[in-house]
Order: sequence, then structure tokens, then C-alpha cells
Amino acid sequence: MKNMNRENIKEVMNNLIRNIRNGIEHIPKKVKIISVVIVILILVCCLIFVWIMESQKQKYVEYNGENLKESKYPGYKELIDKLQEEHPNWTFTLFYTKLDWEEVIANEGHKDNTEYPTNLIPDSSEYPEDWKCEIDKDRTFDNGTWLCASDKAIKYQMDPRNILNDENIFQFAELKYVEGAQTEEGIYEITEGSFLEGDSISEALIQAGKNANLDPYFIASRLIQEQGRNGTVLSRGCEYNNTIVYNPFNINAKGNSQEEIIENAAQYAYEQGWDSLEKALIGGVEFLKEGYINVGQNTLYLQKFDVVNQDESLYTHQYMQNLLAPQSEASNMKEIYETSNTVDEALNFIIPLYENMPEEVSER
Repeated sequence: MKNMNRENIKEVMNNLIRNIRNGIEHIPKKVKIISVVIVILILVCCLIFVWIMESQKQKYVEYNGENLKESKYPGYKELIDKLQEEHPNWTFTLFYTKLDWEEVIANEGHKDNTEYPTNLIPDSSEYPEDWKCEIDKDRTFDNGTWLCASDKAIKYQMDPRNILNDENIFQFAELKYVEGAQTEEGIYEITEGSFLEGDSISEALIQAGKNANLDPYFIASRLIQEQGRNGTVLSRGCEYNNTIVYNPFNINAKGNSQEEIIENAAQYAYEQGWDSLEKALIGGVEFLKEGYINVGQNTLYLQKFDVVNQDESLYTHQYMQNLLAPQSEASNMKEIYETSNTVDEALNFIIPLYENMPEEVSER
């Protein structure tokens, strides 16, 4: 019975193949040619589509001194080469954002249909008058000491060519733990006289960096940037729902008054169970890792300016509104590396490249 079934199946298959062959043989030659051409065209279109999609993808390429087109990205190569010559152990990664420069600035600039500006500058005579955005002018934000930043200010702070120098390069430093590059001594030096002073805190910051594969110098720098050297109510502890809570990273610290800012940050800390500074430090590091490092925002620059589309969104996932924060934090980090004599260790720097960059470097 089984053999008969197999015989029947075989006969049916042979008949089917025979019928298909006969059908093809009876198709006019002209129709066959047209069909082949259509198939080829479909394949070509598919290949073109795949090529276009791939060409639009952001990519990272290790710089080797020759693989950067100066005509397309003017002014970069000379600056990178100078840094490479001065620091032979440093490496540089080219980050092709695939984003148009003017489009980036337009998205980072303030629009009249948004409540909070993406970028703020201090309300200070230190900055040019044209660094205030046209829409809000002298309107203040946050605790009343911040102004909306203009496109000119944003261009100056975002233009990588203004950052590719010894003074500012740590805005591009890859924020990963590097054995031997970050030391407890370095942490202790930069935290001395601050609310983070002490051997136990230095050890904790180094260990947190190792655990999260995150630069502990960056962690210390971020804490000092957020809290100041003396700390604030959020790092010293504030009461929320009858519980003393800590939020040294100022996570969710937003609002248009000091009271609102503290309230929002304290509520977040309470919900996370951060009832000690140690818990808040550990939790804050994990927040940075999960929320920023793991989605490609692994430099000070990229945490401020969301030009990484790894999470399929742009310009919205930015750690702070302070336009000058990356520059300030980078200065702190550089100081730590210099103090610990590890500035020339094998550090990597991620350099963003934008399309249609003007030949002229953005001016202050």
C-alpha cells in the first residue's frame, strides 16, 4: 500500500513537471523575453533600494590618516592629524551621521511651538547678544538664570572643528573604562574638597566604572557638573514623602522654578528607592549606561546632541539643556587625566561628520 502511494505521488509529480514544461514551450518567444527583462528590472530595483538604504545608515570607521575626504568634510583632517601627532596612543573613530548640517541646526534650534528650548545658555554678559534666540530673547527658563540659545550659538558649540583641539577634545572621548587610564588617585585629586571627597567614594566610583564599563572620570565629572563642588540639596539629601532621598545626577530635574526642579528630581529618586547617596550613585550610573551609552550616546557631545539614530529617533533624547555642558565637563575630564598622568593612554575619540559642512568654521 505504501509503495502504491509512493508510485502515485511520483506519477503526479512527473505529470505536473511535464505540463509545466509544455506550458513554457507554448509561450511565445516575445513574451519570454519580456518576462526575463521584467525579472531583471525587478532585481535591479531591489539592489538599488538596498544600496540606498545602506548608504543612508550611520556608520563608524576607524581613522587611519587617509580615509577622510577633505573635499566632503573640510577642515577635519588637519586637526585630527595634529592631535594624533601630539598623542600617538590616541585613536579616532569617524562617525558618519549621514545628517545634513543645516538640518541638524534647525532641529536643535528653538521653535515657537515648543514649550522648552532644547538648548539654553547662562543669562550673562559673557556671551554675545546674538547668542540669544530670536523667538524668546530675554525670556528666562529653568531657575530664571538661563536663556534660549540662538542658532549661531548652537553652530559654534556643535561644529566639531571647534572641538578638535587639546582644550576641548574630551567632548569626543569614548566614555568607556580603560584599564590603567583611570585611577583612584585621579578620582581623589579631582574630588578633593568636594562633596565626593573620600577614599570610599573614590573606590566606589572606580568600581562602578568597571562594573558598567563606563569611564569613572566621566562619572565624577558629571557629578561635579551637575552638583557643583559643594553639592546641592539633591546630593546632600532632601525630604520627599517623609523619606530623605538623593539624586546627584539631577535625573528628571526640570521645570521653570527651583521648587519645581527639586520636586521632580526628588520624586524620581523616591520612586527609584534612592534613600542613600551610595544607592543614588549606583542607580545613576546604571541610568546613564542603559539610557545613553547603550543607545550609542557614548560621548559627552552625543549625550548633549542626539544625532545618533540607533534608537530610531533624533534630537529628542538629550541629557541636558545647557548648551555649554559638554565643554565644561570635558575640561573637568581633561584635568583629571592630566592630574593622574594618564592623558596619553590608549583613549579613543568619536568624531561626528555631517553632510554639506561649510568650509568656514562656525564663529563665536
